[in-house]
Amino acid sequence: MRSATSASVLVRIAFVVTSVLALGACAGESPEVPLGPDGTPDAALAMGRDVYSRRCANCHGAGGGGGTGPKLSDGQVIIAYPDPADQRLLIANGRNAMPSFSGSLSSAELDAVVRYTREVLSSS
Repeated sequence: MRSATSASVLVRIAFVVTSVLALGACAGESPEVPLGPDGTPDAALAMGRDVYSRRCANCHGAGGGGGTGPKLSDGQVIIAYPDPADQRLLIANGRNAMPSFSGSLSSAELDAVVRYTREVLSSS
């Protein structure tokens, strides 16, 4: 009976630790868009941040640090997809665990989120 109780305690501890780590990964916000010379953020990058926060951060982390989806903040996306058009196709069409966003994001939103991941997240 004692080993069943110990196993139950270990399962509960594992659950709590996993929950805390998962919540920590969800915490925070996506990095801000840098201001341009006129003191205002680039409109397309701001749109990309909004799209990323709503559609991508759940899997890739608020700051692109990864989660259920791969890390995007380490510059590897630029290495894997040197041509932004190829990255855009991946987002639009999906692949493996990544869903397709072609039906839910406009062309402008797709372009904006590609720019945001490359210009803001990859340099954070």
